[in-house]
Amino acid sequence: QVQLVESGGGLVQPGGSLRLSCVASGRVRSIGEMGWYRQPPGKERELVAAITPSARTNYADNVKGRFTISRDNAKNTVYLQMNSLEPDDTAVYYCYAQIMTYYAPTYNRQLGQGTQVTVSS
Repeated sequence: QVQLVESGGGLVQPGGSLRLSCVASGRVRSIGEMGWYRQPPGKERELVAAITPSARTNYADNVKGRFTISRDNAKNTVYLQMNSLEPDDTAVYYCYAQIMTYYAPTYNRQLGQGTQVTVSS
């Protein structure tokens, strides 16, 4: 059994910052790409940022220059530093990871349970 657990969400004023964390636990053998999606109220889920095991990154255009994704491979953890937050960043943020377990020699995408980020004055 593998779990992804996010933390770090909350309420922040416009212009503020938050740092999200997501740790993979369980019988994790290897992790490939990791990243973050978000789903704003009444809208579809969208990719925010992704990072490969070698730390190559990719960002959605509307967060470039404000958000930074990073990972700690030794801790099976991915982070999302969010600066200059705007009301349009309000959403449930989900982390994901391509995980290989000791039970099967293939990578499967796992999704966290989500954490709420609200940007409001």
